[in-house]
Amino acid sequence: MFEFIRKFTLPILVCVGLLAALITYSLNLPRTRQANLLERGVNGSLAPMQEQASRSGGFFRRIWHDYIALVDLKQENVRLKDDIKHLNSALAAAGESLRENERLVRLLALRKSIKEPAVAAMVIGEDVTPWFRSLTIDRGSESGIREGMPVLAADGVVGQTVKVTANSSRVLLLTDHASGIAAMVQRSRARGVVKGRGDNLCSLEFAMRGEDVQVGDQVLSSGIGGIFTKGLPIGEVTMVKKGEYGIFQTVTIRPAVSTAHLEEVLVVLRAPQN
Repeated sequence: MFEFIRKFTLPILVCVGLLAALITYSLNLPRTRQANLLERGVNGSLAPMQEQASRSGGFFRRIWHDYIALVDLKQENVRLKDDIKHLNSALAAAGESLRENERLVRLLALRKSIKEPAVAAMVIGEDVTPWFRSLTIDRGSESGIREGMPVLAADGVVGQTVKVTANSSRVLLLTDHASGIAAMVQRSRARGVVKGRGDNLCSLEFAMRGEDVQVGDQVLSSGIGGIFTKGLPIGEVTMVKKGEYGIFQTVTIRPAVSTAHLEEVLVVLRAPQN
């Protein structure tokens, strides 16, 4: 027994001291709220560690809150980018709808100005080569279209149908070499035939050398030939050249319709006159 006590003297003393401290603390608790000497000593020794633990806890709490804030900010940034993409798409779609509506309003105004029946069609294809210039539209014989019918846009003459299937038609453009439209100069009433040059321009053929034709003059369909009615815009004179010899003058015309950006057309359902 003595040997056991001698061997574990230090642990026994520590346990006795702690037990005495607890008993003393318990005895003083009901009587007073002031700390005794032992409590003050324990609290004083533990205070620096508690303060450091409190600081460390606050530091890690701030890091955690900052991390959560960064995660939330990143998620919000992703949401905002998605919202911007959707808004840009909606804005582009709205702008496209507005431009399409403007084109259709102009086409409708043209439709109302024409006495004959007409069919609106969408451009679905383009064949532009140095030898052949044409468009393909999404209406054909099932819509009443036949070969040789005039095709118009809001700005003027486009061409005429040359090949028609049940649900599509090929339109020979007025700029094609094979195209020819009887025309006149609006100001001077000088007559000629507008022929395509194949380079997005036309020329006024058979205009007599003595006719009054000037740069800037507007060229209209003359109504001769039975395909296009009189007074349809064809283009504007951009160059006039009179040589020293010959009975005709050279006149270059820029078409009123930009066929490269054409999306909708109007086919006049007029049977060609033979």
